[in-house]
Amino acid sequence: MPQIIRDPKFDSTLDVLRQGYTFLYDRSRAFDSDIFQIRLMGLPAICLHGPEAAELFYDPEYFIRTGAIPRRVQTTLMGLHAIQTRDNGEHRCRKEMFMSLMGPESRRRLMHLLAEQWQRYAEHWQRLDQVVLFDEAQEILCRAACTWAGVPLKEEEVQLRARDFGAMIDAFGGVGPRHWRGKQARSRCEKWMREVIRDIRSGELRPERNTAAHTVAWHREPDGELFDVQMAAIELINAVRPIVAIATYITFAAVALHEYPPYRQQLRNPNEDYAELFVQEVRRYFPFTPFLGAIVRDDFTWHDFHFPKGTMVLLDVYGANRDERWWQDPEVFWPDRFRQWQDNAYDFIPQGGGDYLTGHRCPGEWITIEAMKQAVHFLNEGITNDVPPQDLRYDLTRMPTMPTSGFVLRNVRATGKAAPIVTTASDATPASGGCPFHHS
Repeated sequence: MPQIIRDPKFDSTLDVLRQGYTFLYDRSRAFDSDIFQIRLMGLPAICLHGPEAAELFYDPEYFIRTGAIPRRVQTTLMGLHAIQTRDNGEHRCRKEMFMSLMGPESRRRLMHLLAEQWQRYAEHWQRLDQVVLFDEAQEILCRAACTWAGVPLKEEEVQLRARDFGAMIDAFGGVGPRHWRGKQARSRCEKWMREVIRDIRSGELRPERNTAAHTVAWHREPDGELFDVQMAAIELINAVRPIVAIATYITFAAVALHEYPPYRQQLRNPNEDYAELFVQEVRRYFPFTPFLGAIVRDDFTWHDFHFPKGTMVLLDVYGANRDERWWQDPEVFWPDRFRQWQDNAYDFIPQGGGDYLTGHRCPGEWITIEAMKQAVHFLNEGITNDVPPQDLRYDLTRMPTMPTSGFVLRNVRATGKAAPIVTTASDATPASGGCPFHHS
């Protein structure tokens, strides 16, 4: 039986922090192997790279998520014991809850709300000397997401809530002040959402049945019990926070429009949905998720390599979207590459791979694509603006990363062209079924 290549360093934790996104991909190329082993926080970790490895990683027969996500990430980004940490029937039941919110009518409603906010903010921007797109996009997404989810949001709280969602996202790879800000933001947000859940269950607040607030408040676990108030608050945050996170992709899309202006005209072609190709290339080219983790369920062998039960396994996300074996000229921003892409669930994994319902692929991926397409159309046709000199570099040692300046716009003028209501190429209702406690 062949041995998995081992990194000779005693422990790679500091190297992960120093190198950030490129750590796993750099090691994979240095070892000339899609599988190798490191030590992380003193414990062995098997690292995987490439589509075949991704298909293995997303097979629930071999891996579990319970215990894979560090507590420091749970206490900032996703909440303790949230869906991302669950397995088997419990995970499937919660996943169906989230998938029920992702049907075409629900997504279309969110896009209408976002279109209203883009137009509203554009009119406001005309009165300002300059705006930072990242900050403004967080607010736009927060407003629309809360309305869509049935979560009351007071006008005087918009900036606080948007920044808190952003701080939770920013903390997942942070230490020191970034981590502390994320924990404080989560504490405030969970308190807010606990009040929302209590108001729903007492009848004081009556959101529509198809909203996230109603669905989560009345969701029952496989044992037939309602979530406790804290767990319901956490999962309601998990319905809203990822929408706010799209601000990072939107900011990178603005960078792409600025740095590759020839694509602006192609995006205006009414006979082609070039925005679909464009946003997919933004998701491939610009970094967001560095890697993902899981735990080996039971001992097994894959390609004659032994995977011991309980071992941490890391899947390289950043490198998977940049490997020249699967992506021609990966360091070139080229949306047309997606004309030939076969919609493989494992070779393009910016938001996870595998099956939406039974696996851990992000259920909000369609919303991400649609919101990005809408924002790209709006930034390209809904406004005119100047882009002053600024620092648009992003640091790959910082997780998550984003353009340093946040993308500053000056002299914004609304053209009167509304942000379009767009849909993905796949407009089918996500599959659902099998959990008798989906909602009451």
